Amino acid sequence: MMSPRYPSSLVFSFFLGISPAWAAETAKADPAKAQQIATQVCAACHGADGNSAIPANPNLAAQIPEYTAKQLANFKGGERSNAVMSGIASTLSPEDMTSLGAYFANQAAKPGTATDKELVALGQNLYRGGNSGTGVPACAACHSPNGAGIPKQYPRLSGQHAAYTIAQLKAFRAGERANDPNRMMRMIAAKMSEREMQAVAEFIAGLR
Repeated sequence: MMSPRYPSSLVFSFFLGISPAWAAETAKADPAKAQQIATQVCAACHGADGNSAIPANPNLAAQIPEYTAKQLANFKGGERSNAVMSGIASTLSPEDMTSLGAYFANQAAKPGTATDKELVALGQNLYRGGNSGTGVPACAACHSPNGAGIPKQYPRLSGQHAAYTIAQLKAFRAGERANDPNRMMRMIAAKMSEREMQAVAEFIAGLR
């Protein structure tokens, strides 16, 4: 069950974090320009269609558009730190960010896979029910039972690379990633064990 200590409107913006206040589009999307940027700039790390072949780099295909645009804005503004992404985002306009969000949202996501049955079982329990003993709420509360997320509020998780999910959870726990509204993900990740992080990441990777 979800911990009562967390308000339902903010609970478990899991591993990604998006503020509902940022949900409104800030610029008009330009699909043609977005495709050009995706092909020339994004493809090497995320795939031209947003399906990354590199486990350390996130899948962007079918991601909620406002979330993708927000992350780009955070990289550009310094709220989120990554040398490669900060450099790329620094060249993007608000219109570019909105356009890329819309472009990747319209790409079909390839299904991910999970291989460790024991971890998947534990991850499923955490994803759907949380851990009431340690105050970790259920991921499904904000990201939906199938990991599709909630548009303009909470991002899609379904099929995300386990390696990327684990890295983000650890970054939140260490305070290295701090673009989560109201410190929600940092507080939640601090309550998770290494095995819980591995388990929920494995479950998410195979979630459809």
